[in-house]
Amino acid sequence: MSKRKVMVTSTGCLEYAPDRYKELPIEKIRVKVIFDGKEYLEGLDLNPVEFYQKLETLKNPKNNLPHTAIPDYQTIYNQFEQAYKDGYDEIIIIVLSAYLGGTLNQIRLVSEEFADKIKFTIIDSKITCFGEGLLAVKAYELVEKGVPTEEIVKEINWAIKHQEFLGIDAKLDYLIYNGRLKGGKALIAKMAKICPVVHFTKEGELTSLCTVRTQRKALEKTCELLLDILKDRDPKDYLLWHVYTGPDVVEELKEIEKNYSIKCNHEDVIMSPVSGAHNGPWLAGYGVFFIRREDEPLE
Repeated sequence: MSKRKVMVTSTGCLEYAPDRYKELPIEKIRVKVIFDGKEYLEGLDLNPVEFYQKLETLKNPKNNLPHTAIPDYQTIYNQFEQAYKDGYDEIIIIVLSAYLGGTLNQIRLVSEEFADKIKFTIIDSKITCFGEGLLAVKAYELVEKGVPTEEIVKEINWAIKHQEFLGIDAKLDYLIYNGRLKGGKALIAKMAKICPVVHFTKEGELTSLCTVRTQRKALEKTCELLLDILKDRDPKDYLLWHVYTGPDVVEELKEIEKNYSIKCNHEDVIMSPVSGAHNGPWLAGYGVFFIRREDEPLE
């Protein structure tokens, strides 16, 4: 019988989630953050709260931006080699969206060296942060139940089709500094106090869903969009949590959502520093993970 292992990229935030997730034997492939002259391995030696606090007070941020880097080839190789030595002959890997860098391709490249030893199932989560991590948790739970890998892939793909990440960047500074907003549009947007409501497309690209003037109106729009996503679905059939970088904006969101009768049924989970490095310390929003009902077909 095949011995299967589940891995996830560190951007899945399992190490920033409640303890019940940290205790799961899901191995992390760590993406790197380069900041303030140091290189950090996400989830290992970079505290996200401290990281975002530093970004809020960073002097001359335009010239001192944090940067991210994909995992080293040799590091991934060593992880796969150790898994093989430990008796695993199959590995399921959940990876942050391919739109967010070259980590997925790097993992695939390294896996080719073990093609005659290990069967790999590498899945593009088409998202990042805790939603990505929950996909890995789902895969692990199904492995533990003895579900065949082919069925696990179907379940994960269903979850990917129904997942959502929805939030606002309350300040455009980091989007401008990182080149996501350029030229005259950037200047006009900043002067007009534009707040983009961002989400992941079904293809896995983080993009602006709409733009709204003022932070409060953008948060209200986020609540309206969330209600349209959830519709009349029973709360037992989804997980809903706050995703955030710095604390201020998410606290305002929690006040505003009361007017829409929105109630999260999962603890807050801070945003991955690898992802937050590009958005800045003023992001707040929601993560949504649908739990498939028996009456909902896989395909």
